[in-house]
Parts: sequence; C-alpha cells; structure tokens
Amino acid sequence: MKILVCISNVPDTTTKITFTNDNTEFNTSGVQYIVNPYDEIALSRAIELTEGGKGTVTVINVGEAGNDPTIRKALAIGADDAIRINAAPRDAYFVAKQIAEYAKDKDFNIILTGRESIDYNGNQVAAMVGEFLDIPSVSIIKKLTIDGDTATIEREIEGGKEVLTVSGKFIASCAEGVAEPKIPNMRGIMSARTKPLTVVDAVAVEELTKVTKYETPAPRGTVKLIPADQTESLIGLLHSEAKVI
Repeated sequence: MKILVCISNVPDTTTKITFTNDNTEFNTSGVQYIVNPYDEIALSRAIELTEGGKGTVTVINVGEAGNDPTIRKALAIGADDAIRINAAPRDAYFVAKQIAEYAKDKDFNIILTGRESIDYNGNQVAAMVGEFLDIPSVSIIKKLTIDGDTATIEREIEGGKEVLTVSGKFIASCAEGVAEPKIPNMRGIMSARTKPLTVVDAVAVEELTKVTKYETPAPRGTVKLIPADQTESLIGLLHSEAKVI
C-alpha cells in the first residue's frame, strides 16, 4: 500500500499575525512554522496503516526551500520519503493542481490531507485533488480503516454519523479522532536527516485568484457585567446598545 500525505507549512498557533506591503502580504518576520496540525493527524494515521511493512508513506508539500525543516519533521514522525513542489502556494487551486500533477502517474492507493490548514481554513484542496485525478473524495473524516482493497470511513453529520465504504483509490481529509498526532523520537529525528527529500519543479497553472488585502479582526470592546438578578437592565442594554434584539 502506497499512501501520499499532503502537508502544509503553517505559522505556529501562538504567532502574532501582522501584514506588510499595505496589508497585501503576510509578515513572516520572526514567525515559527510547524506542520499543519490536521495534516499531522493524517500523517499519523497513514503511518499506523503501513506499520509492520504493510506499505510506504510519502509526504508532499508545495512550497519553497524555507519549508524543508517542516518537511524534515514529517520525516522524523515516520514518513518514508518526501516531495517538495518548488513553488510558493498562492491558492488552493494552485496547490491541488501541483499535487495532482505529481500523483497522477505514481500509483498511490490513498491520498490523505488534513481537513484544512489553520492559516486559511479553506477545506478545499482534498476535493480539488480528487476532481483532478477523477477519484472519490471524502471530506472531514473521523475514522478510517482498511480491509484489503476496501476502506471504511466514518464522518460526522448533523444528528449522527455517516459510514461509507470506498473501493480502490481515493482521497480523504482527516479531522480530529482519525489518529493521535505522533511525537518524533530521537531515532526518528536522526533518520530524517538521511531520508529522501526530492524537489520537483512546479507545473504552470493559470492564476484564478489574487489577494487584494488582508484585514485583522476588530479589537474587542469593553465588557459590561450585569448582575444575574437585573434581567430588565440586561434586556435594555441588548436593545439600546448592542442592538441585537
């Protein structure tokens, strides 16, 4: 079994977000980058599925050379080898196209991604890759098991859960519950230095979107505390000041 796991290079969750160039570019100064947490879940499940010589795990990232430390962490966690498509990831369509172009003739049985990246929260790449490769795509899965050539997948839906079976090749985006993220041990960190990391040129993709401006959320306003026994006062403030009723 060959599994391809798509990983994103994202700012650490404690990063203070600022923008430059008239709010048209993310300010990378002093930012610590990590493997996207949802992608770590996908990677952990892929490693579990291939343990004991049952298969191999390849990670793929669309990004420039500065992403290599993040890719090496994925190798330390347990991936067998890595691919970096040498291009800045300008939008989800561009990223999905690069992944699909690489994967189309590599005979991967399963492609896994995280449900979304924590920087843009788009939840788009997996479905686009599935469309480009003409394979089934299942979004935001909570459980994945494999029996021979058939995968059983669980998804949460309103009021319950949905259980699907998929035969043959497919792509799925993973959410919490699919696996526990793995922490690389010293052996993994040392071996990651020598595992293959292949750099591939990007293919030409038409530019469909362009960022015109980023904005940060408005600062939080002051808070008024109303005693629990003053419900009339609370209702009055919700009506006259907050204007929500």
